[in-house]
Amino acid sequence: MASPSYREITLNGLWKNNPALVQLLGLCPLLGVSNSAVNALGLALASAMVLICSNTLVSLARGVVNTAVRLPAFVMIIAALTTCIELLMQAFTYELYQILGIFIPLITTNCVILGRADGFAAKNDPARSAYDGLIMGLGFGVVLVMIGALRELFGTGAVFANMHLLFGPMAANWQLTLIPEYKGFLLAILPPGAFIVLGLLIAGKNRIDEALAERAKAQQVEAPVQSRRVRVTGVIE
Repeated sequence: MASPSYREITLNGLWKNNPALVQLLGLCPLLGVSNSAVNALGLALASAMVLICSNTLVSLARGVVNTAVRLPAFVMIIAALTTCIELLMQAFTYELYQILGIFIPLITTNCVILGRADGFAAKNDPARSAYDGLIMGLGFGVVLVMIGALRELFGTGAVFANMHLLFGPMAANWQLTLIPEYKGFLLAILPPGAFIVLGLLIAGKNRIDEALAERAKAQQVEAPVQSRRVRVTGVIE
């Protein structure tokens, strides 16, 4: 089986097979912590780091791990990496770590990470596996941050509040108030708001896909049918 090209990996991770909008994997963290941009970005970065490292390690170990213990071995790799990320967040972004709470340890059971480890990294070389982890993490993270930013905007009228929890004092003034004197829309930052925003994003992607398919169909030019002259030689009885 031929390995997928880097272009195919990019298109699949960012659009055609996006883990959040197409595969609908990892919905628990996607919806649970996406009530603000900083929470979404923090979890997105943590998930992407685990995804890149786990894909690389699984690809390196795929030739020495017995089939019977492959899945437990993959889970152990992902759990070890998640623990490392958890300790780093406790050391450098402790307040954000407390806000994200249980969703950081739950990265271990994230279907996106385990699915890419078993479905891609276990079958491809380390370079492609690491790149697949990067792109899938980016695709998942972009959707997560979009949901967080939209919910924060509709709920408070501002975006990028409390970014200092992730980037330190230099990000204290990064908040953008786009709707001054906005009283807020409570539904946007409650759990139902996450489902509504995700549904709108999925609907938007599907509509774009339909428009692209219609445009491609309209641009197809049917090749003209050319008549062929047949020359018969010899004697026909």
